[in-house]
Amino acid sequence: MKIRLFTPGPTPVPEKVMTRMADPILHHRTKEFSNIFTEVSEILKELFQTKEDVIILTSSGTGAMEAAVANHLNPGDEVLTIEGGKFGERWGELCEAYGVKAVRKAVPWGRAFTPDEMRETLEKKSDYKAVFLTHSETSTGAAIDLRKISEVIHAKSDALIIVDGITSIGAMPLKMDAWGLDVVITGSQKGLMIPPGLAFIALSRRALKAMEACRQPRYYFDLRKAVKSLQSRTTPFTPAVTLITGLLEALRMIQTEGLENVWKRHAILADSTRKAVRALGLELLADSPSNALTAVKIPELLLSAGIDGRMKAKGVIVAGGQSKLKGKIFRISHLGYYDIQDMFAAIGTLEEVLQEENWNFEPGTGVKILQTNYLRLIRK
Repeated sequence: MKIRLFTPGPTPVPEKVMTRMADPILHHRTKEFSNIFTEVSEILKELFQTKEDVIILTSSGTGAMEAAVANHLNPGDEVLTIEGGKFGERWGELCEAYGVKAVRKAVPWGRAFTPDEMRETLEKKSDYKAVFLTHSETSTGAAIDLRKISEVIHAKSDALIIVDGITSIGAMPLKMDAWGLDVVITGSQKGLMIPPGLAFIALSRRALKAMEACRQPRYYFDLRKAVKSLQSRTTPFTPAVTLITGLLEALRMIQTEGLENVWKRHAILADSTRKAVRALGLELLADSPSNALTAVKIPELLLSAGIDGRMKAKGVIVAGGQSKLKGKIFRISHLGYYDIQDMFAAIGTLEEVLQEENWNFEPGTGVKILQTNYLRLIRK
């Protein structure tokens, strides 16, 4: 049986990337690796839409989240965290772990925090050292209007804008410099299409100044060391050489397709998947869906069906719900190395499971809507 992965991390790895990672390993203090590292660093700037350096960490995305807190905030600093899911909550947990006072703004899971809500929040209190945002909340499939929210923050506050872009970088428009974002992070196993193990963090000039004033103890995640090492086209500690070699191939693929086209492809696949799911009589969780994944509510009549497990048995691996959403939703990824043929497999398999459960729908409806909507959008 062929296994098809539809989780929002890890995501499928392109064949040419896997082949590149099978090359003999390089020593990380050589000219050969330095050349690869330099090219990767330059393309990452394009991906983040910034002129500033993008730091590469050998860690998961959570490592970059921790580095964002540890390098920019002092114990006792007061920050605002917007928490509409598991990963938004992680910002608050990390801040508290470092003695930072987090005002944790809870949002119902599945609902996106709005620019108007940010304005109302900052009109009550604006002297935060930082505001922590999650662009695409992986646990719920919801995405915020990051550009407009950042405009509100700049109008109302001098707070640093720190963004979890883990499932939005490479899937949705995110323009770090143009939108005035100060810290943006992502991970390797998402839109960058390589295995887990690398994290990335980009810093604005404001963030660099805050980093120099930070008194937090740190060692491995001391970004000052990474910034200094970048001047010599290297890293302060041993990097994941093989992953970075594969990353170069993946970034070249993104360059060849064109970043705008990558964003458009994700938007088309996401919109078509959402329409197909709705055509099957199912409901989305998110009120403002992300283009990285589609989170689908499991109807009461199907709660015992184990939809994600049944799809896995047929070779299609989707993600279940996390934390309070465990058993209540399933999530279909279209993040990274996907095309419309992949979505046919996902929706077709979902239809098989629904038919087995005698769900009331006309067989083929979802696949037909998927195709019709896709063809309509690519012709625009």
